[in-house]
Amino acid sequence: MKWQGKRQSSNVEDRRGQQGPSTGGGFGGISPMLLVPLFKLLFSKKGLIIAGIVVLLSVVTGYNPLNLISRFLGGGPIMTESSANYKPTAEDEELAEFSTTILASTEDVWNQLLPNYREPTLVLFTGSVASACGAASSSTGPFYCPGDEKLYLDISFFHEMENQMNAPGDFAQAYVIAHEVGHHIQKIMGISDKMQQLRSQLSETEYNKYSVRLELQADYFAGVWAHHSQQMTQMMESGDLEEALNAANAIGDDRLQKQATGRVVPDSFTHGTSEQRMRWFKKGFVSGDVSQGDTFSANPL
Repeated sequence: MKWQGKRQSSNVEDRRGQQGPSTGGGFGGISPMLLVPLFKLLFSKKGLIIAGIVVLLSVVTGYNPLNLISRFLGGGPIMTESSANYKPTAEDEELAEFSTTILASTEDVWNQLLPNYREPTLVLFTGSVASACGAASSSTGPFYCPGDEKLYLDISFFHEMENQMNAPGDFAQAYVIAHEVGHHIQKIMGISDKMQQLRSQLSETEYNKYSVRLELQADYFAGVWAHHSQQMTQMMESGDLEEALNAANAIGDDRLQKQATGRVVPDSFTHGTSEQRMRWFKKGFVSGDVSQGDTFSANPL
């Protein structure tokens, strides 16, 4: 991709190296709700004894004493050690710059296609992160939270794509970001809210069928972005489309299940097969027409 030198989005929160699952605010990473009982405890006779033990343990183990106190009081972890010691490499910084550039490209495209478009925020994090949808770790993979209209990305996922999924390439990475923005399009269109209502009305197997259609539509919207982005900026180079299709193939439910367990269970699919994901992305790329992405009415899918 020819992305260097292009506009970067300002809708970015860089939380790399910051505290993990926390709702934000507080003192030294501790929630204000935790401060009152913490100070009452520390300034009591019992608290002084406990504080002494905590400090001794932190010296012996090297563990963050604020984490120990928080856990003692029933709170969550303040900061993971991996996040606290995080130092971005030159490659990490380039991937962060790349991600903000791709986000800017999605803004340019969707502002043109949707008159009521609201630009989402990209949150870069390491280790774990708090969102309006709850806490999540890097193992969750990139995700979109409709509750706060933010995309969450640990750029280490791009390394996993290349080294573990055999899905390298910058356009493969762009496809991942565009897919999550596709979920934001669904939020704007009211589709995400309808899905949330269905969750409590259907069995897990039945809901999974709708989830597959939701994910394939996000793939389609990613293809629509690629279509218009290419027309507007000519960023794509030879082989880029194949990179995106290879990535879609690598993260199909059937392929992932086969690799993990040696068998495939269609009733548990939540994102679609490799063939479906590639087909819907390519359909969006070829047509560039938002209205042709109704995966919920498609039969067969």
